[in-house]
Parts: sequence; structure tokens; C-alpha cells
Amino acid sequence: MSRRYTTLVVAAVSLIVLTSVALLVPVPYVTMSPGPAFDTLGSPRIAGGKPLLTFGDDVKTYPTTGSLDFTTVSVTRPDSQVSIVDAIRSYADKDVAVVPKSLVYPDDESEKESSAQSAAQLASSKDASKVAALRAAGYDVPGRPVIAAVVKDGAAAGKLESGDIVTSVDGTEVTSSDAVVKAVGSVEPGDTVEVGIERKGTPRTVSIVTRADPQDPDVPRLGISIGTKFSFPIKVDNNVGREIGGPSAGSMFALAIYDKLTPGQLTGGKTIAGTGEISADGVVGAIGGVRQKMAGAAEAKATIFLVPAANCAEAADGDDHGLKLVKITKLDDAISSLEALAKDPKAKVPSCS
Repeated sequence: MSRRYTTLVVAAVSLIVLTSVALLVPVPYVTMSPGPAFDTLGSPRIAGGKPLLTFGDDVKTYPTTGSLDFTTVSVTRPDSQVSIVDAIRSYADKDVAVVPKSLVYPDDESEKESSAQSAAQLASSKDASKVAALRAAGYDVPGRPVIAAVVKDGAAAGKLESGDIVTSVDGTEVTSSDAVVKAVGSVEPGDTVEVGIERKGTPRTVSIVTRADPQDPDVPRLGISIGTKFSFPIKVDNNVGREIGGPSAGSMFALAIYDKLTPGQLTGGKTIAGTGEISADGVVGAIGGVRQKMAGAAEAKATIFLVPAANCAEAADGDDHGLKLVKITKLDDAISSLEALAKDPKAKVPSCS
């Protein structure tokens, strides 16, 4: 065997080996594929055999038909390995997205950290959807500013605790988290503020010396995060299990609660699907994976898909899977559009197309 022939053989074998190895080497991407859809008006398996929504014995509810489905996305776990072959195969599937891992799991987030964050987002979404739905149905749902967390070694460390209700700042009553932020922001870094709180039903006042924001020395900080503690007038339980997480089912939770508490049927007997984060004041926010959620909705035989306004361009860019894409900005938009379509399937409503 000549030296040249031997060299060619070795080079060819090396190329094959290197190519094979390269195809198996993990790449920093994750895949997003259509997940299942779950009926908020029914008893999906993720509710543990219960109806997804249950109400207090003294709460009047109304019968419904059809389905209000929230949609999901199946995402590669942060500790999973996606090879080049897997990425190419997924990229060829029009219903699967291949995205940089850092966009889904920032800072090399672990599966445990991701699950914890997702669960916290879901819990917040459940509360926000209840508030928005009850208010839309005519109930008064008051809220009070509450300390959600205290930064370790921050200005308020040892003085404020998670769960404290904030009642005043420098003697001025505050009734919302925005009011707390505005009141604290009106002083200079280094100034002392008197924060009135209610802890376990007992009122008290604490003095806290503000500190400058590390990113902006002109902005005063207490080293806390503020949330809202709501007082619900009726009992509404969301029994969704731990199989899902994140905030994107909020708008569909809210629609289902509203539908149960008001006469008539939002669905018109049809299968309606959708997505969208929701705030307590009923504003619908953008979500990720709208194309995958549309595919999941079509698989569930939905005919109408509710799309957050901020996701409309993405939703309309490709196969609509035979879905009518209804654009929603607020919970009221979704309610009025569904009521119109229930009466007349050809009714003109805000659309993404």
C-alpha cells in the first residue's frame, strides 16, 4: 500500500469520525414543540380528577357547553442535550422551533430553578386571572400593597418582612404598590422614611434609611419587592396541577371563571383555544411559542384561537391551521369578541389577519 493511499484512507476515516462526533455533540439550543390543550371549563387530567375550577357552595354559577382551552408548549429541559442532528430534524418540522438555550433558560438556569420560577409565575397568574375575571363579572376585589420579598442585607433587612401589609409612607396612606413606589421615590437616597405596616393584624411604624440604587445613584431604594394582597369576595379555586407552569394560561383561566359566573355561554358550544398572560386589571400580555400553541389548538379541534395583540404578527406569519385568529388586548376584548361570535359566527371582531 503506497504512502499516498494510506494517507487518503486515514484522512477519509478521520473525516467520517469527526463528522460523526460533530453530529452527536450537543449544541446550545432547545426545541419548542406543540403541547396538549386543556379545557378550563372541564376536568382535565392535570386537575387531579376535579373540575379545573371549583367555587364556594354559596356561589351561584351557570351551566356552560363547549370548551375554553389553554394551550401549552413542550420545551426541552435545561439539562437535556440537543445534538446537531436533533436540531436539524426539529428545524425541518414547521410546528417545532429551535431557539438558543439562553433565551429560554438564562444564565445556565438549572431544571430546579426553572421549575421554581415557572411555579411562581403560575401562582401569580392564577391570582391575577381571578381578580380580572371577578371584576369583569361585577365583583369588587380590593387589593392592598404587601411586601413580597426583602433583599438580604438591604435597607429594610431586619425591619420589614415578607407578608407585611404597607399602610403608609411618611404618614401618607398608600393603597397600591404603585403608590408605595412613588412615595419612596419622592425622597433622596440616604433620607429616612417612616413606613407604616400591618403585621399579623398589628399596626406598627418602622424607620428605614434609604440607599442609592446601584445602577442609578439618584434613585432611593428600600431593598424590597412589592406585590398586592387581594381580598376575594367569593371562593374560587383553580385546581391546575404541577404539570404546567408559567403565566401564559392566565387569560383562559379568567375567561372560564367569568363564563361560570355569568349567564350565557362564551363558547357558543364551540371549542375555543387561546393564550396570553393577564394582569389583575385585565390587560393581556405577550407570550412565547404562539405558533406551537396554535398547532396544539388545531390538534384539539379548536376553531377559534385567542391571540395577544403583541403576538399577532407572529401568529399570522405562516399556516393558520384553519383557526380564526382573534386579537385580544384586554379581558373585555376577549369577552366581547366571544359573545359576538357565539351569536354570529361571521361577526366582525378584532383579528390578526
